[in-house]
Amino acid sequence: MGCNIAIDGPAGAGKSTIAKLVAKELSFIYVDTGAMYRAIALYLLRKGTDKNDPGMIAADCQEADISIRYENGEQQVLLNGENVTGDLRTEEVGNMASVSSANPKVREWLLSLQRDLAAKHDVVMDGRDIGTTILPNAEVKIYLTASVETRARRRYLELEDKGISCDLEEIKKDIRERDKRDMTREISPLRQAEDAALVDTSDLTIPQVVKRILQIYQEKMAN
Repeated sequence: MGCNIAIDGPAGAGKSTIAKLVAKELSFIYVDTGAMYRAIALYLLRKGTDKNDPGMIAADCQEADISIRYENGEQQVLLNGENVTGDLRTEEVGNMASVSSANPKVREWLLSLQRDLAAKHDVVMDGRDIGTTILPNAEVKIYLTASVETRARRRYLELEDKGISCDLEEIKKDIRERDKRDMTREISPLRQAEDAALVDTSDLTIPQVVKRILQIYQEKMAN
């Protein structure tokens, strides 16, 4: 039986970065559920699926075989046998994932894989509904957030570093729209679990956030 740490929060809060570091500190396996949803989104984009057609999304997603493997402790995402890890972080894929992840069939498709990993291993899993839906019995639950301005600025700098032209105001608008979709979707909306610890990263450095989560973990496990 694995020990589970669930980290939820909105887009751009730093969940993936923080979860990876926490997992490394504890020698846990890091499971990036968002990458799994993005892999399905990538498949749907490649197939030309209409994001406004829930029935088409439900049908097409079942042709996508999503699996994960680990290389040097890093999660690699396979889409129908192809390693697509490096193709998952574009804005286009992110927007499609925000839409398609609200589809019940997409969520059902990935749920069993995620729970199976958590049952067999000590994991840190991050996403939108880990503590509320995927792993409701996780030993430690964290709700990681930050202001829209902070999240947009982080994304802007990330894209700028990659040489990608972008507009800060457009990124803010996209984040607000994504937050609204994630928080109001009918299936497993983004929300803080009642027993989750709130960690606002707006004014914290990455090491400070990691330290805070490790403290929460130690306190929970000591009780």
